[in-house]
Amino acid sequence: MDPVGVAAAPDAGPGPAWQSKCPWGAPNTTSISCSLADVMSEQLAKELQLEEENAAFPEVVAVAEGPFITGENIDTSSDLMLAQMLQMEFDREYDAQLRREEKKINGDSKVSISFENYRKVHPYDSDSSEDEVDWQDTRHDPYRADKPTTTPRKGFIGKGKDITTKHDEVVCGRKNTARMENFAPEFQVGDGIGMDLKLSNQVFNALKQHAYSEERRSARLHEKKEHSTAEKAVDPKTRLLLYKMVNAGMLETITGCISTGKESVVFHAYGGKSATEDKVIPPECAIKVFKTTLNEFKNRDKYIKDDYRFKDRFSKLNPRKIIRMWAEKEMHNLTRMQNAGIPCPQVVILKKHVLVMSFIGQDQVPAPKLKDVTLSSEDMKKAYYQILNMMQQLYKECNLVHADLSEYNMLWHDGKVWLIDVSQSVEPTHPHGLEFLFRDCRNVSQFFQKGGVAEALNERELFNAVSGLNITADNEVDFQEEIEALEKMNEDHVQNHGKKLSMFSSDGDPPIYDE
Repeated sequence: MDPVGVAAAPDAGPGPAWQSKCPWGAPNTTSISCSLADVMSEQLAKELQLEEENAAFPEVVAVAEGPFITGENIDTSSDLMLAQMLQMEFDREYDAQLRREEKKINGDSKVSISFENYRKVHPYDSDSSEDEVDWQDTRHDPYRADKPTTTPRKGFIGKGKDITTKHDEVVCGRKNTARMENFAPEFQVGDGIGMDLKLSNQVFNALKQHAYSEERRSARLHEKKEHSTAEKAVDPKTRLLLYKMVNAGMLETITGCISTGKESVVFHAYGGKSATEDKVIPPECAIKVFKTTLNEFKNRDKYIKDDYRFKDRFSKLNPRKIIRMWAEKEMHNLTRMQNAGIPCPQVVILKKHVLVMSFIGQDQVPAPKLKDVTLSSEDMKKAYYQILNMMQQLYKECNLVHADLSEYNMLWHDGKVWLIDVSQSVEPTHPHGLEFLFRDCRNVSQFFQKGGVAEALNERELFNAVSGLNITADNEVDFQEEIEALEKMNEDHVQNHGKKLSMFSSDGDPPIYDE
């Protein structure tokens, strides 16, 4: 028998004694009863929290009180403390007002003002982060390259073995790196912050020369874009001229581009009302804008510099003057042809390098070129004799040589041939006038011979038929030599008389070619 069960306490209650002494038995706990009001009491919760804090942190470090310490449990019985707290709140509002004024005045401007000197800055009152950099208070800008040390007037620094002259490699390299800031903004030199870059004189001079070349090239491209006409486009000055014509009522509207060439761009427009009654504007007009660049047609000067009408005004150094004279020359040539009854566009008005003419076509559709149209044998024969007659009229009545006559500059409209592009036309007294005429005769003769016109003359026979000069030569070489001899006679005649004869004699032939 267990001894624990034998020895029983004298004051034990009823029941077996081993139950109260057994270590495996349930403990006797006494429950404390509390009301719901005590559980929901905030004061009880604070007391329990203070007990836990005191148990966890038995030693409490007292915080030194200062004039700027704020809190909920501050003793507000002191008037000094209240005054300091009110002053701090006022300073906060004042600084906030200054920041609003700065933001309102500066806006997005790169140059800003600051009221930093007027702020009431407190060590315990800062709305900005410690990592934020105030550029107004920063004396050293990390994004600005350090200025190289200057060399005194004597040319060296230091003494003895530590002497450094102005030609030192390291000093010159740092100076060259700093001088790269003077390059054009378009020339990217990179970012060398935090790097001790040293450029040799050879590298710096090469970069400097390249920067200047790029700057000049950029200027040329900008000028070419702003002050020259391109294909199917016009420059601002030309666009202004067209706007003025439309606003004045001369043109109703400009529809678009109908043709481009090496010397001009042609636009279609509907005609408006003329300011004068004697001048009638056709319903449809062709606007010929001469290109202000000489890139595609650089040999214009040989057609105009020896023409006595424009010789005194010719200036090869000014391309814009050449273009204006080129447009004026086409206007005068068209006027001569119109007075002689040759089918050609009618001149409406000339404004600088913009020539407005009548439109050869209908309903915005230009008349086809002779090379693009398919004609019957009868129409082909009719066109050949018409061109032969026009060449004779152009030479004898208008005193002109087309100088670029071919199937590309002849239009077929209303059953007849129309001549266009006479800006390069010259007079027969031109030093190369007969050469141009012979070239025109070759182009016309070859085109109609290929077209099947049996009556088409060869270039030498056509030249004699148009010019009235009876040049007899067995081959083309001798024929051209006689033409050059006649041109030499013409040049000697010009030098002796001091001017060119622009009028024909009574028999219709130029007097200098009269045998």
